[in-house]
Amino acid sequence: MKLQTFKISKALKKELYRKALHLSSLWIPLFIYLVHPGISIIFFSALFVANAVIEYGNYKKYPWARQTFGSVFFRILRNKETTHGRFQISGSLYVLLAAIGCTLMFPQPVAVISLSVMLVSDTAAAIIGKLYGQRKIYKNKTLEGSLAFFLSALIINMLCEPIYHFTYAGVIACAAATFTEIFEDKVDIDDNLSIPVVVGVFLLILN
Repeated sequence: MKLQTFKISKALKKELYRKALHLSSLWIPLFIYLVHPGISIIFFSALFVANAVIEYGNYKKYPWARQTFGSVFFRILRNKETTHGRFQISGSLYVLLAAIGCTLMFPQPVAVISLSVMLVSDTAAAIIGKLYGQRKIYKNKTLEGSLAFFLSALIINMLCEPIYHFTYAGVIACAAATFTEIFEDKVDIDDNLSIPVVVGVFLLILN
């Protein structure tokens, strides 16, 4: 029993650390809102290339890459991101790809909301699901975690009222993003990319 408790707490600690790093990326939607889209795209593209080079160097076990990437992030990567035998990019690259894509495809307010939902609501779902999730609705997804995702996404849309009018479109976009998060294994795209794209597309089309 003691050993099992230790394993659970260790897994939770790892998840909390991962999500803390996830939330630290909230500077991205703020940057998009404050900076000209052209500058944002150039900046995020440069970060994407630099990050990709470091991650590939980490995969190839180059010492310089291990020192910069591996020592900080390797212990918190998911199993699918550490698959041996082939290069698998981490979630951080998908976040940067989402930043580039949302800046290109959507108006600034929509890009801000879309990325904020991905960063905050995905974190809320993971933490609430780990701590309080009791009712499984699909594989490892719980009702409590999914409700946390949906409600936090709604709150983000409401808080962004000054820059983008909150209507039924926001509710539908939040619901669509929630289903995308629940059935992420059915979508052959990392949820760091699929969630903001879904939110942005629904907001843009329905408004």
